Amino acid sequence: MNRRRALLGGTAVAAAAAGAGVAWWRTHAGGAGDGATIWPMRFDQPNGGNLSLADLRGKPLLLNFWATWCPPCVSELPLIDRFYRDQQARGWQVVGLAVDNLAPVREFLAKRPVSFAVGLAGVEGVALSRSLGNAGGALPFSVVFDRAGGIAQRKLGVIQPEDLQRWVSTIA
Repeated sequence: MNRRRALLGGTAVAAAAAGAGVAWWRTHAGGAGDGATIWPMRFDQPNGGNLSLADLRGKPLLLNFWATWCPPCVSELPLIDRFYRDQQARGWQVVGLAVDNLAPVREFLAKRPVSFAVGLAGVEGVALSRSLGNAGGALPFSVVFDRAGGIAQRKLGVIQPEDLQRWVSTIA
């Protein structure tokens, strides 16, 4: 009986450790690379022109994947916009990549403009977010890049003020 309990206990501990390892990997590594592949990318902007991510390298960057049809995405945009306005003097950049079509993004931004740059990622944005650690492709999803261009943080779900404060304090 004691032997069976010890075996079950050991199995439970091993399973918990494996689960914790998978959770850490998804949160910190996400199965994604270091984010270097994103820097050569260019995106059309809703009001014309191109957004070149290479132009933003060397500064901390909050990259937020969102869509007009995603209520949690829409709810966090004012907080992200306020963050950008408050932190841009300190070098922070913010880019919203819309996983959406041009017409709804234009219509949305006409009613609810933001100060930060918006690029049109379309449905390809889901695959891009996955390559950056968003295993399920869910929205909203945010990635923070440090000044060296590497991924410093990832967040699946709505950004909270505490997240932004932590990122500012840890990304020099």
